[in-house]
Amino acid sequence: MNKQLFFNQVLSQHLDAGPLVAHLDAFAKVLSGQGYAKSTTKRKIQAVSKLSQWLQKRHLVIEDLNESCINKFIRYRKKRNRLRRGDQLTFKQFIYFLRDKSVLSALTPEIKDSEIQRIENSFARYLQQERGLSQSALNNYLPAVRRLLTDRFSDRKIIFNELRPRNISSFIIRYAHTRDHRCAQIMTSALRNFFRFLYMRGEIDTDLAAAVPTVPKWRFSKIPKFLQPEQVKHILQGCDKSTAMGQRNYAILLLLARLGLRAGEITHMELDDILWETGELIVRGKSSREERLPLPHDVGQAIATYLRDSRPHCSSRRLFIKMHAPLQGFSNSVAVCNIVSRALAHAGINIEFKGAHLFRHTLAANMLRGGATFSEIGEILRHQLPSTTEIYAKVDIKALHAIALPWPGGDV
Repeated sequence: MNKQLFFNQVLSQHLDAGPLVAHLDAFAKVLSGQGYAKSTTKRKIQAVSKLSQWLQKRHLVIEDLNESCINKFIRYRKKRNRLRRGDQLTFKQFIYFLRDKSVLSALTPEIKDSEIQRIENSFARYLQQERGLSQSALNNYLPAVRRLLTDRFSDRKIIFNELRPRNISSFIIRYAHTRDHRCAQIMTSALRNFFRFLYMRGEIDTDLAAAVPTVPKWRFSKIPKFLQPEQVKHILQGCDKSTAMGQRNYAILLLLARLGLRAGEITHMELDDILWETGELIVRGKSSREERLPLPHDVGQAIATYLRDSRPHCSSRRLFIKMHAPLQGFSNSVAVCNIVSRALAHAGINIEFKGAHLFRHTLAANMLRGGATFSEIGEILRHQLPSTTEIYAKVDIKALHAIALPWPGGDV
């Protein structure tokens, strides 16, 4: 069926649907462009038309539409048992669509006047502007600060100079054991940054960062998990390259195996990051660093095949796109880790660590066995500090046997 004819048939049922009807046609075309099936598009248009009729009955205009208004309509539909699965997502998509088209003004963040919220906002600006930290880092740091202030001051006025080293130590001891090792480290790092921030602003007379206890990292307590070369080959061969998803996943796994990229770096990679003429790949790593890496021939071939035959047509500039509507890039790096996990399961490989970093460890281990130096490994993996690469010293067990001292009292 002709797309325009389909849109006309859907929209003809809703011509008197209130203030939103003028935008249903464009919204339907956007949904179609995102890969939604005709039946799904029809359901979404019907849901928005019901919203439009509800607005009309209450003498509301399109400028009155916002999240609060949507929530009222959702409650209204729930009470009458008429809210269908997927409707809430549809309303969210529609309001984003209107803002993208400048029909509605951009969302103004809700301003909370609580004292803790003001402190958090100020600390967040410091972390972003002075420290250059990402939004994900802020999401990890701010809850620790809120918990400390809530725990120490409760509903009282916050007076920072009342904080004492013993308060900090007892807080960390009380909460660190309820979290895993990595979360405890993030919490202590957040508090150190917070106390430095307060000291720089003159809110406290003494830099309390030194009063934050250290959570042992135990960086060398375990041998890094890695795959054998034949296992990597088996995983790559297990990709079904006759399907669109298989071609996409094969390209992703090759990037992990050949270049040791991080999951997040693959997630945010864009079409313009592939420099075909020079045979290079732009990688945006940690701390917003941007580097160029050589593009291996087999990786380039896999990406080219995916782009030519399998990448869905959509407006997103992300290199790797979801195969189901809405057609857009991955939401986060978890999607890449899930691809790795499924590939391992399909290959029949059962290993404790199943994340995307497994291939990064494997590349480092293979380079070490091939005679590469730690500085060379650090350069390929783009480590900022040599100490980050030192963990791979434990991978070469034979070399460690040669330098290990005999155990006291044991056989010579």
